[in-house]
Amino acid sequence: MSRASRAVTIVIQPDGATRSQTYRLPVWMLRAGVGFMAAGVVAAMVVAALYGPLLGAASRVPGLERQVEKLESDNAKVRQLSAALDSVESRYAQVREMIGGDIVRDPMTLGVALPIAPALLAHVADAPRGPSVGLSVPNRWPLDQSGYITRGQVGTGTNEEAHPGLDIAVTDGSIVRASGGGTVRQLGEDPEYGFFVLLDHPEEYQTMYGHLSRILVEPGASVAPGQVIALSGNSGRSTAPHLHFEIRQKDVSLDPRTMVKEGT
Repeated sequence: MSRASRAVTIVIQPDGATRSQTYRLPVWMLRAGVGFMAAGVVAAMVVAALYGPLLGAASRVPGLERQVEKLESDNAKVRQLSAALDSVESRYAQVREMIGGDIVRDPMTLGVALPIAPALLAHVADAPRGPSVGLSVPNRWPLDQSGYITRGQVGTGTNEEAHPGLDIAVTDGSIVRASGGGTVRQLGEDPEYGFFVLLDHPEEYQTMYGHLSRILVEPGASVAPGQVIALSGNSGRSTAPHLHFEIRQKDVSLDPRTMVKEGT
């Protein structure tokens, strides 16, 4: 006779019922079920171990994208600041090369429109010029070195502030020469012109030299054309070292470029 198959009997007795339900399961079936359950648990653990980090990384992607966008925006701002810094350094190098060229407007006059003449390079003869003798009308360039005309002449009767001469940007301490032979009519310090020298010339001409750092002539002295009378500076109403050069006739301001052809 063959041995009866081993089995497990499961009896279920519902509450309040008089009958019970009996189930007879072979042992191999129970073992197979337990095996399947264990395999499922192991598979779930393997999936969690393999795909858990991927799911965590995927959840961080939106935050990383926002950080990348912010970094790109910051990089764009850095590039803009770098370009602005390069521009400032370039302007600074220009100003250092020729102090007063491309100068910043006077903060006191930012509220009004100031006439700014185009920057014209004012060349003079390479060899130093010695003074000649005698009285003469002003027709000589008052500087030995090159300079930039940063502001031209503007007359009255316009919406712009009157400016009776030329502003020539030169380094502090540049030699200033008499534009013509004459007599020192006045010198001193003025709120607008700073340290200045005013010369009388024949035919009722006068020349004014302003924003000086040092005056080298005395009141009433006779000066020859081309004689050194002062050193340029930054005194008075001035934002950078330059020479204010002015020509008058009968108390009427003239554009110096109409008389002085030597340096323009």
